[in-house]
Amino acid sequence: MDQNLKKMDWNVTTNGKSFILYFNFLVAHYEELPFVLRMRYVFRLIQYIYYPVLAVVGFAVNILTIVILPRGKCGLSRCVTRYLVAMAATDLLVIILDLILRHIPILYQKEFHFVYSFRVCNIHAVLLHAATDCSVWFTVSFTFDRFVAICCQKLKTKYCTERTAAVVLGTVTLLSGLKNIFWYFMLTSFYNLSNMPWFCYTTIDVLNSPVWTAITFLHYILTPCVPFALILLLNAVTARHIILASRARRQLRGASSGECPSDPEMDSRRNSIILLFVISGNFILLWAVFMVHSIWIQMYYLGYDSVYIPFYLMDIGFMLQLLSCCTNMAIYAVTQTKFRQQLKNVGKYPFTLILKLIKR
Repeated sequence: MDQNLKKMDWNVTTNGKSFILYFNFLVAHYEELPFVLRMRYVFRLIQYIYYPVLAVVGFAVNILTIVILPRGKCGLSRCVTRYLVAMAATDLLVIILDLILRHIPILYQKEFHFVYSFRVCNIHAVLLHAATDCSVWFTVSFTFDRFVAICCQKLKTKYCTERTAAVVLGTVTLLSGLKNIFWYFMLTSFYNLSNMPWFCYTTIDVLNSPVWTAITFLHYILTPCVPFALILLLNAVTARHIILASRARRQLRGASSGECPSDPEMDSRRNSIILLFVISGNFILLWAVFMVHSIWIQMYYLGYDSVYIPFYLMDIGFMLQLLSCCTNMAIYAVTQTKFRQQLKNVGKYPFTLILKLIKR
């Protein structure tokens, strides 16, 4: 790949252009642009519409999830409920700190030009990455909790409790905050409204420092590479245990009754594991592109640039990663009948309230 093309690909920015100007530019120069740059401009246009819509939807669905789950009417244990509410809360924070306060101002620079006057970018970076880490590691914590509940019956009564869930979530939050303090010292307080891996200005010393690059590389190894490996391992072991246990239970019940009647215990376990696998699978699928590009960009900074990955993959990675913060409510609605009913009740509530006021 030509070095000039790499540089052009890296520096594609909105430059304060409106959607119409950006669209006209792409149409006028579409045939002249190399495929890599063409794709990056196309994805940038998509983001003009995608990000505002995602912000509204993501904010609404996570608020609804936080309102519905703690009411305890969804047929989930209080331990599981704590994990799911915590995941929704951190997803909401990511929507606010990453999507609304980072990506949207990058696209709509004219409307958000005042951001330049705020000198809190490094603090913003600490909070954003801490919230992202919490979102990821809460998913790992939930996966481990379900692994214990299904595969470790002796440990289940002690570990799978509401108190343990609170301790685990609090510990993960504290460690995530401490882990990401380095962003405060690595980045400056000035915002850099360009679609780069870092959205704050950095000093030349930091950009050229192999130490800071190594620290950043370790950051992306811990989130999300390690969670990927843990979730895949835990789910593989859990699935194997369920298959073996289900087979043995069917054989035992079939031998004792001469038939295979419905098994409420296995039905309950099946519903629980469907929820776990769908949440875990959703996380892995939507974070995969972001993980690959994040690791590659750190390798690039370390001097390993023999394999070139187009930078439009960074746009795809950001778009899918942010989408992962908006999908859990849909997963609960599809997999949990009682959650779906509660969601309908919440949707009907404003109309019910209006009818009551009219009748008065």
